[in-house]
Amino acid sequence: MDIPPLAGKIAALSLSALPVSYVLNHVSALSHPLWVALMSALILVLLFVAIYSLSHSEISYDPLYAVFAVFAFTSVVDLIISLQEDGYVVGFMEFYTKEGEPYLRTAHGIFICYWDGTVHYLLYLAMAGAICRRKRYRNLGLYWLGSFVMSILVFLPGNILGKYSSEIRPAFFLTIPYMLVPCWAGMRVFNQSQVPTCCTPNMVQEEQRKGLLQRPADLALVVYLALAGFFTLFRGLVVLDCPTDACFVYIYQYEPYLRDPVAYPKVQMLVYMFYVLPFYCLATYALIFPGCSWLPDWALVFAGAVGQAQFSHMGASLHLRTPFTYRVPEDAWACFFVCNLLYALGPHLLAYRCLRRPAFFLRPPPQGSLAHHKKQH
Repeated sequence: MDIPPLAGKIAALSLSALPVSYVLNHVSALSHPLWVALMSALILVLLFVAIYSLSHSEISYDPLYAVFAVFAFTSVVDLIISLQEDGYVVGFMEFYTKEGEPYLRTAHGIFICYWDGTVHYLLYLAMAGAICRRKRYRNLGLYWLGSFVMSILVFLPGNILGKYSSEIRPAFFLTIPYMLVPCWAGMRVFNQSQVPTCCTPNMVQEEQRKGLLQRPADLALVVYLALAGFFTLFRGLVVLDCPTDACFVYIYQYEPYLRDPVAYPKVQMLVYMFYVLPFYCLATYALIFPGCSWLPDWALVFAGAVGQAQFSHMGASLHLRTPFTYRVPEDAWACFFVCNLLYALGPHLLAYRCLRRPAFFLRPPPQGSLAHHKKQH
């Protein structure tokens, strides 16, 4: 997969978040939640107008360019918030975390800001750069889509259901576009043409004749998916207060963060159980039976989703903002890191396997085209 060059224009525009946030932080009128929400909305509108006037040709070619440009700006804002909450910078976004979205000061909020300010930011620049050069960015878009949707599925319900439900301010409703944009963006990304493969009909037929035992990498992935599926179901039962001894021991001795009243870890485990677990079952089927052409795309989506989720979950489990009784005990660090790192790594290996050797997942070629190919060679 070719990685397109980054968009320099968008990078320069997004860095304007630094002076803007610093100036707004020193405006005394922004001590009221409603004014914070209105000013934030006004800035986003002005930013969109500036992007449209500076990049009209790119937006005409692909409207997602404007989305990536605006989100790149908000990614820089999120990075500032996370650095500020960890004490690395001061005087930038205190007004917003106090009067706008106070739940961003939680450990989970800090780590989703870190992820958005680094991984998402680089993805926005890469995809905007691809649009500028009229190149494909479908694979990057699918990874971003999974990551972005996962952060929303956990963060928004966690804000409403957790202990910060009484702290919801008008700025919370600015997240409504964040729920609508992925639906539209996802449809556009999925509708983009796929990168042509170099697999000939003979190669496809030969690869699809192999059984699972003749494909050791796929066999290893099937074993991984079975174990990961069991782990997903187990942690889902843990947060549902399963009374078994194994669940009791796990939640108190290995991942006490699952009991944190902020609700993010509970929502995360339930999202895993109801969305990721079915995907693991379907992916296992696709690795055994050939011709499941949907797997490469969805493997990228779920790789992004699990990557974002595990980064936030692991970071929040150890962060100082998490009360000491809910942090991972020191004697359980090794087990915690091994299990959760493997859980994050597996979907990425699956996506890499699908992109690297896609022949097994392509639709079987018609017999006529196969005979014609043999005659030519």
